[in-house]
Amino acid sequence: MTDNTTHFGFKDVPVNEKAKLVKGVFDSVAGKYDIMNDLMSMGIHRIWKRIAIQLSHVRTGEQVLDLAGGTGDMTALFQKRVGPTGRVVLSDINAAMLQRGRDRLIDEGVAGNVQYAQIDAEKLPFPDNSFDCVSIAFGLRNVTHKEEALKSIHRVLKPGGRIIILEFSEVQGDLLKKGYDVYSFKILPFLGKLIANDSDSYRYLAESIRMHPNQETLKKMMAEAGFERCEFFNITQGVVAVHRGYKF
Repeated sequence: MTDNTTHFGFKDVPVNEKAKLVKGVFDSVAGKYDIMNDLMSMGIHRIWKRIAIQLSHVRTGEQVLDLAGGTGDMTALFQKRVGPTGRVVLSDINAAMLQRGRDRLIDEGVAGNVQYAQIDAEKLPFPDNSFDCVSIAFGLRNVTHKEEALKSIHRVLKPGGRIIILEFSEVQGDLLKKGYDVYSFKILPFLGKLIANDSDSYRYLAESIRMHPNQETLKKMMAEAGFERCEFFNITQGVVAVHRGYKF
């Protein structure tokens, strides 16, 4: 990889092409995204998300930005916590995913204090000090310039605000790693082909997880972006981790 290239899964691609390639992945899987999440994780992703919500310490009346919010799982949970006096912005860079999330939340009666925005995490179009919490769940690994996204998030947080990153991470334990690799590179693409008629996108998913910074590296990146009291919490032996940091 050079200054002019970045990784798209295990492939090196020109920096200016990654966003388009990622868009193609999520355009392809948007319609089956929720059912694939349940199948891939055997429903455990719902527990992971609830743990992240608990660690966010979001309270009634607060302002929350849900980045890469996709089909709205995190937004629905945040909306319950902020109540009618708070606000949650469901955002995604991908129009197809955002439309799915908006339609789903409206169908489920989650509205009123939820707003929607198609935005790039690297260039957030909000004033400084706008949000009490910014969350990004299973989205940071798809961002081309993660450092820029972290700086942008830091800027829009209020003093005392929190960043919550829920992401696949580095599995702990050699035996689990071996089983996880078999699942990721054999079973996951098969499920993608069977359910979504798209094995390539789910092969990219497995590769993008391996290319994402591990727990300690991401913690260091957060500190370099200006966050303080940075920490992470491994869940399911590091299959996923929640990173948390504060702006003071």
